[in-house]
Amino acid sequence: MKTTMTLILLMTATALAVSTGMTAALKCQVTEVEGTEVVFDCGKTADKLKSGMLVKVKTEKSKQAVEGC
Repeated sequence: MKTTMTLILLMTATALAVSTGMTAALKCQVTEVEGTEVVFDCGKTADKLKSGMLVKVKTEKSKQAVEGC
């Protein structure tokens, strides 16, 4: 019984952690840059962001061809 409860709790915790990590990613486009301020256009997902909220920005990687032998 204890093993079953432990297994259920671990599965629940894993499911919550995975769903939280997946909802944190947003795709936005830079529309304006003035000095140290950047303006993003996030479309319908903009309601997930609040004013003053800290965000982590990743630039898109350029897809370059890999040369073979």
